[in-house]
Amino acid sequence: MKLQNDLLIRAANGEQVERIPVWMMRQAGRILPEYRAVRAKAGSFITLATTPEMAAEVTIQPVDILGVDAAIIFSDILVIPEAMGLPYEMVEAKGPYFPNTISNFEDLNKLSQSNPVDNLAYVFDALDIVKKELNGRVPLLGFAGAPFTIFCYMVEGQGSKTFSKAKKMMYSEPELAHELLQKITNATIGYLKTQIIHGADLVQIFDSWAGVLSPEQYNAFSLPYIAQICDTITEAPVTVFAKGAFFAREDIGKTSCQVVGLDWNMDIKESRALIPNKTLQGNLDPCVLYAPMKEVEKQTKSMLTAFGKQKYIANLGHGVYPDTDPEKVKCFIETVKAF
Repeated sequence: MKLQNDLLIRAANGEQVERIPVWMMRQAGRILPEYRAVRAKAGSFITLATTPEMAAEVTIQPVDILGVDAAIIFSDILVIPEAMGLPYEMVEAKGPYFPNTISNFEDLNKLSQSNPVDNLAYVFDALDIVKKELNGRVPLLGFAGAPFTIFCYMVEGQGSKTFSKAKKMMYSEPELAHELLQKITNATIGYLKTQIIHGADLVQIFDSWAGVLSPEQYNAFSLPYIAQICDTITEAPVTVFAKGAFFAREDIGKTSCQVVGLDWNMDIKESRALIPNKTLQGNLDPCVLYAPMKEVEKQTKSMLTAFGKQKYIANLGHGVYPDTDPEKVKCFIETVKAF
């Protein structure tokens, strides 16, 4: 199906665009009252994410309401460990929790032997519905967590400021760590390839906890697995977003991804110099959207001027925060479109 608005895909591939494309991480979410209504009907986050019709509905909402240049499938990065045989619960106000974790080879061997992709039909069904309903209006984005970020949850069992359990395994049992990371990588490659078969026009890899690693550890335990994914996914452009890993920008730029996502701590000019040949994405501080309208507009324009119009996709430097006023979000999006 030919896209009516292919700005984002052309920008990702480094082609000329008439204007800067814009979307936001976590755009299908808690900032919209329309989302909250569907979420209330679902009763829980996991029910919402695993019910294709509902997931499809909240995926399309930001396209209709906010006017973004892409839809991103409503799902969770933790569907991969779940599909590998390590289920999680979503604890209200605390986040994800894994009753069982991986702490030794015995735990690793207990993981499901079936193909994880076989357990993720609900995501692919949601993609099918969205693709049909969008009818080519804008691109559809798929995503997955980076192997290291998924590893953090599978070893730690929950969110953490330090992920010291996960890091302890890397230092004390590197063989076990690498074996788990490779299993996650294999599952992720299959997952992303199947998302593309079901209509994803671009896929993004979220390395949300990249910033807890030293450069040396990142080069040993994260980057090689991201590079494997980028080398294997040749059917659609790939974006790598490694939050907090400012030290890894140049090396991420050397992988075969098409787009490098930046958080708001990463200087734009410096990033352009380190990654001259790739498309960049980002990187407005989500907290800017708490400012008065005039300030939102000013900060957005300042960011756009620094990035320039080509080889660039406008976004925030992380997901939009749930208590953000949707009108401020519209101001951000409209400022980008008018630039």
